[in-house]
Amino acid sequence: MNEIFRIHSTLGTFWWILLGVFFVIYIVLDGADLGAGVFSLLLNNENDRAAVMSSMAGTWDANETWLVVAGGVIFGAFPLVYGATFNYLMIPLMFALWGIISRAVAFEFHVLAKSSRKFWGFMFGFGSLIAALFAGIALGATLLGFSMTTGNAQGIQVANDPFVNTVPHFSGDALSFLSAFSVWTGIAALIAGGLAGTLYLCARFEQNDPIYLKAHKAATLFSFLALAAVVITLIWSYAIMPDAAKWTGSGWFGWLILLIAILISAYKMMTNHAAHRDFSALLWCGAIVVFMWGGMWATNFPYIIPQTWTISAGANPANDLAILTLFMTGFVPVMITYNIYQIWVFRKRITHLAGYESH
Repeated sequence: MNEIFRIHSTLGTFWWILLGVFFVIYIVLDGADLGAGVFSLLLNNENDRAAVMSSMAGTWDANETWLVVAGGVIFGAFPLVYGATFNYLMIPLMFALWGIISRAVAFEFHVLAKSSRKFWGFMFGFGSLIAALFAGIALGATLLGFSMTTGNAQGIQVANDPFVNTVPHFSGDALSFLSAFSVWTGIAALIAGGLAGTLYLCARFEQNDPIYLKAHKAATLFSFLALAAVVITLIWSYAIMPDAAKWTGSGWFGWLILLIAILISAYKMMTNHAAHRDFSALLWCGAIVVFMWGGMWATNFPYIIPQTWTISAGANPANDLAILTLFMTGFVPVMITYNIYQIWVFRKRITHLAGYESH
């Protein structure tokens, strides 16, 4: 029995780590796309907006694959967490999904449209904004956790029905996700997306191009806004989240090293951006995301949903996790390989004239 428990704990933790990796890859890759879409709302020329779409034409759908994979991991490895959390986050995830679908449809329709081209250009940017905002709200709500019950939907115990009486599920209402903190994380997600998106556009467009000049100026502003947003979020999180006490506990030195790594990455991002070393600036921005996401993931351990679901309580039985591990982990290096290949193929800078071509 102890051996089974050890295997279950090990496999559950393995998939918890992989889940964090999948999410952070999605945030780094598609976060830049979403941010570029939000930035496109500031462009008055429809051909410039089409050029922004052209810049990501070869990669955007592959970037979104990581979100699908992350959702599949939650469903396959942590099904109880999947059911309860998606119930809790039904409204923000519904809007985030609507935004993702809208920008995808707009992306395809914009190149073929004539009289409605401006509308689809707006929907591309607006869908990006909605997706980023509500994804951020969902993240903030998740960090706060949620109430659960083991009864039925009304919390009432049902006689002679052990399944209904023992499976924990969300017990709040449709607006339980809404709080000042979750709204703030939505705003912070927009700021972070704006920074990543403008840095991405700087890396994709020729340095004398009008879109580059606008994106470079906007990225400078977003970098300072993002720094302020990070400070506010960290202070707020420390004040309201029990697990954040780890930051000043016995392991404080490790957290200090992580903070220094984040600050160094931010400094390198800003100096590279100022020197017009655009791809390096984008990579350092990605490093900040990885460090901060890793810090958040480590802060929550051993919870997959803070103060709500532990990894062990939410994970599938050991035999199911073993089968999932055997058949699915081999796809991870394949996905990483084709992402790297796509970035390499579409590495050449473009100009705003790309908006006059098919994207």
